Amino acid sequence: MRFIFVILLLFFLIGCDIFSTREAEPPNQSRSNYHTPVTSDLLIQNLINSLADKNLGNYLLSFSDTNFTSKVFTYSASSSAISQFPALANNWGVRNEEQYFNSLISKVQKDQPITLNLSNISSSPQGDSLFYTASYFINIPSISGDIQSNYQGELRFSLIRDSRATWAIYFWQDTKNSNLPSWSELKGRLY
Repeated sequence: MRFIFVILLLFFLIGCDIFSTREAEPPNQSRSNYHTPVTSDLLIQNLINSLADKNLGNYLLSFSDTNFTSKVFTYSASSSAISQFPALANNWGVRNEEQYFNSLISKVQKDQPITLNLSNISSSPQGDSLFYTASYFINIPSISGDIQSNYQGELRFSLIRDSRATWAIYFWQDTKNSNLPSWSELKGRLY
């Protein structure tokens, strides 16, 4: 009787695969190409990747955090955008960036990247600070409503190396330089 019980127990344990491993579940997070910005180049690449990945958390990590630096992030919109969207002139900070970016990514299909191309890049280091300028071109595919797909202008970043020895943007100035709308106009429309 004991022998039959042991055999039945073995068949039960073997048949149930009680000790086998299961397949891992796919991650529930958005894609991320984030790298700790120990150089200014990594910071700029993180900004580009956060747009392509539509990753709000990584986008916000591009801006100065008062827990690690005395510099508070501020944004200076292009003058033509301020005349159209007065909210851009009201102490635009990280919370405004968060609201704009959430609105942006909600309007773009998940499998479509937002493309940011930078050209005419120059930078000027000043100790733990760096001034960075570039021409930009943004393409936003399949966006709905009165939002255009292409934006162009000039950006000027003031970067700081914070107490963690990582780089962050603490000042962003946008300038319109073509017939295309500027990044400021995109922010104004989506805010």
